[in-house]
Amino acid sequence: MAGGLLLGGALAALLTTALPAQGPSDGFEDPPPDKIVIKVATVNGSGCPAGTTAVAVSEDNTAFTVTYSDYLAQTGGNSDPTSFRKNCQLNLIVHVPQGFTYAIASADYRGFAALQSGASATQRASYYFQGSPSTASRSHPFSGPYNDNWQATDTTDWVQLVWAPCGVQRNFNINTELRVNAGTSSASKVSFMTMDSTDGDISTVYHMAWKECPGS
Repeated sequence: MAGGLLLGGALAALLTTALPAQGPSDGFEDPPPDKIVIKVATVNGSGCPAGTTAVAVSEDNTAFTVTYSDYLAQTGGNSDPTSFRKNCQLNLIVHVPQGFTYAIASADYRGFAALQSGASATQRASYYFQGSPSTASRSHPFSGPYNDNWQATDTTDWVQLVWAPCGVQRNFNINTELRVNAGTSSASKVSFMTMDSTDGDISTVYHMAWKECPGS
C-alpha cells in the first residue's frame, strides 16, 4: 500500500504511559486548523494483504478511517487450518501541526460475523507509540449462533488519555486481530468473521483528541 496516503484525525489513547504535566482537565479542544498528514509506513498481516487496505482522514481532523477489503477469519468446512486467525498491524507516521499533540479517544470497529451454534469469535486491538514500553489492548467476544453485522468500540476517558510527546516524531502502531473458534460446532460447517464489508460502507474509525503543547 502506498505510504503517502493522507489521514487526519484522532486516535484513542489506550496506552498506559504517563500524561504530560500540563493539559486541559476535561473536555475536548477543537482540532488544529492545519491538516494532519498521516503516512502509512507499513501495513503487515494476514488480514491486510498488499492493496487491500485504505486510509482516509476526515475534513475536520477529528477522525481517520481504515477500510479493509480482505480481512476474513474462518474455521470449519474446507477452511485453511491457518485461517482461524487474521491480524493487521498499521504503522503510522503522524505529522501534527506545530504546537499541537494528539491522543486516541476512541476506536470503532465494524464487520459481519456468521457463527454456528457452539462457535465463538474475538475482535482484539492493541495500541502503542514507537518506543513505549507498554501496549494496551481491548478485546470483544462474540458467541454463536450469530449471523449479523457487529460493532465494537474501545473508549478512554479524558483524564486517562496518553498524549503523543510534544516536539518528537513517534510512529503510532495499531494491531488488530480477528479469531474464530469452532468450539462445539460441527466441523463440517463454516463459521467466519470479517472486519469491514466488501462494499466499503463499513469501516474502522479512530477518533482523536487534541490539545496545544505547553509553550506554544
